[in-house]
Amino acid sequence: MMETSRTSYFEALVRDHLAAVGGYVGRRLYPLNRDDLDDIVEETMLVIWRRLDDVPVGSERPWMIGVARNVLRNAKRSRRRRQSAESSTRARGSSASAEDHVTANDELRRALENLSETDREMILLKAWDGLSDADISHVMGISAPAVAVRVTRVREKMMLTLDGSLSRNSEPPSDSSSVEQGERS
Repeated sequence: MMETSRTSYFEALVRDHLAAVGGYVGRRLYPLNRDDLDDIVEETMLVIWRRLDDVPVGSERPWMIGVARNVLRNAKRSRRRRQSAESSTRARGSSASAEDHVTANDELRRALENLSETDREMILLKAWDGLSDADISHVMGISAPAVAVRVTRVREKMMLTLDGSLSRNSEPPSDSSSVEQGERS
């Protein structure tokens, strides 16, 4: 590929898919900081530039999201190693910051945590990123029929988990009329 056409092709990829890649990384950034978002997206674009000849025609977005997924996983692994090294020198008894514990929905978070990393990634690619089974198969490296079956099973498992937590958290309705009748007797 000539350098000018290579540059044009890369610029078109960035223009067409940068928002999707940034959104993917942004939604999965935790436990990293928001400040890391630009660095991870930039690293993703560098990898894509280096591997421009490997971009599959017609599956550019899922391939790019797959690259972002790997870059993000590497960043999280680096953070865990850094934290592990820091924790060995930190005084015992310190707790995580409040920001580390904030989640929008505890029941959903728990349901997602109960999934394997692969199942969680598939359901989030489907729900958050709106990818098709074929696109998810490109990102995850498994067949589209396998994705369809696993997504269906994961949804069912999550619904059971969510239904169980909702029923545990809900109180039975009080029947004020039966109380009043008992008092009148």
